[in-house]
Amino acid sequence: MSASKTNSGLDNLPEIYCVIPAAGVGKRMQANQPKQYLTISHKTVIEHTISRLQTVAFIRQIMIAIHPNDDYFADLKLTDQADIHKVYGGDERVNSVLAGLKAIAVNGATPDAWVLVHDAARPCVSAEDIEKLVTQCLAQNTGGILATPVRDTMKRGGDFITCTESRDNLWHALTPQFFPLGQLIKALEQALVAGVSITDEASAIETLQQPVLLVEGRSDNIKITRPEDLALAQFYLQRGI
Repeated sequence: MSASKTNSGLDNLPEIYCVIPAAGVGKRMQANQPKQYLTISHKTVIEHTISRLQTVAFIRQIMIAIHPNDDYFADLKLTDQADIHKVYGGDERVNSVLAGLKAIAVNGATPDAWVLVHDAARPCVSAEDIEKLVTQCLAQNTGGILATPVRDTMKRGGDFITCTESRDNLWHALTPQFFPLGQLIKALEQALVAGVSITDEASAIETLQQPVLLVEGRSDNIKITRPEDLALAQFYLQRGI
């Protein structure tokens, strides 16, 4: 059963969908299974993530891109829920996102539809941040991302420091990232053809020289990447943040 949805108070919205790339293996977690299937308080990371997304009333459908050899997803019974759909992704994030976007288009999304792309391993995202991202992007009719300003002193180097970089106007890119469906498909396809390295959806839109809005989000919207991140995510989730 889906989680209770918030009353967003947002009216006259376009169709809004969500894609979750979940085909990665998470090597840095040093675990014997992909990080999205590790558990926090008897639920997998991806289940926590989906529960957060399901509280956002305007998300029509969540498309999860999993690896073709995924042996874990079927056990979660997420596909029993009407708003959850599955598609097979690829070896890289960009391939999984593109597979999810195309599946949404094939399933009948209209040309003016918009899509949130959210990391499977970000289970602490807040509905309020998602609503803020969508509200600000639609108000300016441009895509955008959640991000947090860099607070720490930034160093460049390898084993030794080469220099200290100014942190002015530097941001940590978070997810969700929010763009029109057609624009994002075009950007990802062109980037793949050109051999451009795409680390997130915004970087693909940047190759089209299109604007990307920065919307400040909460710093507790962490991505589970290393073993110690699980404990921090559990802390945030148990506090109901």
